[in-house]
Amino acid sequence: MIQLLIVDDEAHVVDRFHATIDWASLGIEQVFKAYSGKEALDLLEQFSIDIVITDIQMPGISGLQLIAEINLRWQKTKCILLSGYSDFNYAKEAILQGTEDYLLKPVTEKDLLATVKRVMDKLQKEWQEVFSKQRLTYTVKENLPLLRGNLLNDLLQGRKLTEQSLREKMQMLELPDFHERTCVLMMIRLESDFLEYDISHLSLMEYAISNMVEELFAEKFDSWHTKDAHDYLVFVMKRKQLISDNEDPAWLERTASVLQSAVNNYLKGKISILLSSWGEFPSDITTLYNSSLSAFRKRIGSEHELFMRLGDESVQTELSALQRLYEPPTLNHLLEAARWEDTEEKLSLIFDEMEAKFSESQEHLLEVYFSVASAFAYIAHKNGRQLHQLIGSDYDRMTEGIPFRTVNQLREWSIRSLHRMREDMDQERMDSRVTLINDIRSFIDQHLASDVSLQSIADHVYLHPVYVSKIYKLETSENLSDYVNRVRMDKAAYLLKNGHDKIYEIATQLGYQRPHSFNHAFKKHYGMTPQEYRDQYS
Repeated sequence: MIQLLIVDDEAHVVDRFHATIDWASLGIEQVFKAYSGKEALDLLEQFSIDIVITDIQMPGISGLQLIAEINLRWQKTKCILLSGYSDFNYAKEAILQGTEDYLLKPVTEKDLLATVKRVMDKLQKEWQEVFSKQRLTYTVKENLPLLRGNLLNDLLQGRKLTEQSLREKMQMLELPDFHERTCVLMMIRLESDFLEYDISHLSLMEYAISNMVEELFAEKFDSWHTKDAHDYLVFVMKRKQLISDNEDPAWLERTASVLQSAVNNYLKGKISILLSSWGEFPSDITTLYNSSLSAFRKRIGSEHELFMRLGDESVQTELSALQRLYEPPTLNHLLEAARWEDTEEKLSLIFDEMEAKFSESQEHLLEVYFSVASAFAYIAHKNGRQLHQLIGSDYDRMTEGIPFRTVNQLREWSIRSLHRMREDMDQERMDSRVTLINDIRSFIDQHLASDVSLQSIADHVYLHPVYVSKIYKLETSENLSDYVNRVRMDKAAYLLKNGHDKIYEIATQLGYQRPHSFNHAFKKHYGMTPQEYRDQYS
């Protein structure tokens, strides 16, 4: 949604434009007011303002100076200039400053809305260009190595993607077609002198090793690599289409040994290399990766400059670890982001895997229980609550030693506890927002005659103005400025009906600096002037 700022040293002009023009009809979410160039700059530093309407002649910072500063610091913000001067020199200088339009006072509501609409259309076209396919394609190309590595890391960690989605991602990232092809993983650990390098120098060495792999293996293999969470370089490799599966089976091992020697000779560092057994892409990737990690840990350990090849029988050895429990996103990450539906789906997948593979394993049941209970306690404590306050009687099951004997019992407890946590946290959030809305409205009622700007309201509740505006709209389906205007009009109607104050005195009580602005706003709201309203209802 668009945010707009009106700037003029004549307060009645600002107030009239703010209160009487139907900005919402254009899709403008928030309208800010400033009575000087300095106030305008202060607001621009706090809010993401899309359009500025400013007078040209103001004491201190003039309209042209303000526009020049905006163009320097907020290039996406558009400016419209208002002036009572028709001198062409002003218009010419305004054009040179990058002003979108130049309007002469007095400006009609129709002309101002039409001008703002044109500027909004221009803004939309500019942002569409930013998000155009050509710009996105360029950005993707600039970040190809990182995006490729992130995708492979996701696959290694077990993230599930549909075949179509994976193919589209790989095609977008200009990767070779690995689908349903046999592949092998090569895992490289940097050792010895490499461990003493700083991050920048180490990254350079990793880049050099990746280029060496490309140079040595490109004759017969397509490769795709990433750096995993353990700082290993992991390459998934498949034979090129023209290479027979039976052609020189020892070539891969020999070339890996050549790589190891080249790194030692030319980069002056040692590496250990492990080649996995063969598997199919993408179905076997996670299994190959986990078996390779296990072999690195158990067979290579802390020794340096070793080379190892896993036998083909290793791919047939099914791992006994739960996959769904640890594949990203984890339960902690989902709960931190308050993604409740995704958390429940994650739990369902975990228990489905348990029932399919480990339904009789008390050890796996305990593993899942401890992980789920830990995640629940973590998010409760992070939100300043005790877990027993959130899940009630289900907390007692956690203190019974071994509380669950079957997968179904643990499933029911986990889902039920999750629902209770969500209900409690949703209620707490709603209660805090209701308190906030009431506090805002109380402040407005008490300060209607003085300052009820968004900034003053935000200062009162110790929150950022943007947050205050968003939350108020979210909870009430009404803009805060519309509420302030409605309260003013309701109070104005009451005073006109039941009081004897003069109209200019009522305008002052409602925070209007000039009776003219009050008259204009009242007529806009009720369809008649304050005097006509008083005559009709008093």
